[in-house]
This record gives sequence, C-alpha cells and structure tokens, in this order.
Amino acid sequence: MENKNYQKVLEDMVKNFTYKPTLLLHSCCGPCSTQVINFLKDYFKITIYYYNPNIEPYLEYEKRKQEQIKFMQMFNEEEPTNKIEFRDVDYNHDDYENVVLGLENEPEGGARCNKCFYLRLKKTALEARENNFEYFGTTLTVSPHKNSKIINEIGEALEKDLGIKFIYGDFKKNDGYKKSIDYSKKYNLYRQNYCGCHYARSDINDR
Repeated sequence: MENKNYQKVLEDMVKNFTYKPTLLLHSCCGPCSTQVINFLKDYFKITIYYYNPNIEPYLEYEKRKQEQIKFMQMFNEEEPTNKIEFRDVDYNHDDYENVVLGLENEPEGGARCNKCFYLRLKKTALEARENNFEYFGTTLTVSPHKNSKIINEIGEALEKDLGIKFIYGDFKKNDGYKKSIDYSKKYNLYRQNYCGCHYARSDINDR
C-alpha cells in the first residue's frame, strides 16, 4: 500500500483505547523524541529506549544521550502524571558496523540505512517482549530524511515475527517535524546536523 497514511492508522488505533498500555519507544535523539512523546503521552505509559550504536564518535553519542535525559527530566517535572521512564543500553558500535558490512558505499538513505533501522527496531522489539511491554515503536519517522514507509514495514514484519505489537506512525505529519524544532528551542536542546554514523557525516561534509 504505497500511499498508506501511517499516522492515521495510529490515530484510529489510540482513539479506541480504554486504558494506557505500556510502550517501549526507541528514540534516536532528544529533539526527535519531543514531538513524539507529546503526541503519545495521553495514550501510552512510555519508556524511552536509547539504543543507537550507529552514532559516532562516542563523545557525540554521549552528548545526544545526555540531551535525551535532560529533556525527559524537564518533561517529567512539567507533567508528573505522564512521567516517562528511561532504559539505556551499553554502547557497542560493532553492532552497527557488523550489520552494514559491505554497504559502506551505499548512498545515504539507501540499503545501509534500512539495515540500521532494522537493527534498532529489532533490539527494541526484543527488549519489549522480554520485559512484558504491550507495544514497541520508534521516533525515527519524525524526520523528513527518514523513509516512513520502510520503517513502518520493518515494524510490521517484526510484530509478526516476534509477537509484540508495533505502533505505526509518521510523526512528521501535521507539522510534526516543525513542532520538534520548536520544542527543541523551548528546552534548549542540542540538534545535530547528521544522522549519527560516519557515512552520514561524510556525506554532509562532501555536500
């Protein structure tokens, strides 16, 4: 379904909820998580899962992680009834390099990125299943540079393979990306200029 509106799929799903189910939400960074959390907060009990072995160098990874934590702390102070939990993962860049081996020369946004999406979503889905979360999802689709169709298709496949429900979404819809920028300014969050891996950074430098 080429033109499927994944954001509407999500909106139609949550309007039928009679309680707040638990959600393990993969976050790529603090700025992207702002709009996604603000949309989902009324429908789910959210735990952020920070698994991003693609990010390098390590200092950049730590900087982004601390910005994620900073935003969550401020959000929780403002909205204690919608408190967000946080799960960290040990940094292991080899997870990423192993999965993209042989795809080093792929263009940004191509097959290498799809492998990276799958790596992070599968890890999130497994963590969600092992810890009895009802749903898993990701903030990745808030970015206009990410292919929402591919991300949602990966989530759908993992739902079928692993038996853990996936929340569809295209969080850039309805000015979602613009809202994430506005939230980042409000909370004074660091906004990076490349996705995370050194291939993306090299592409930015070349351009």
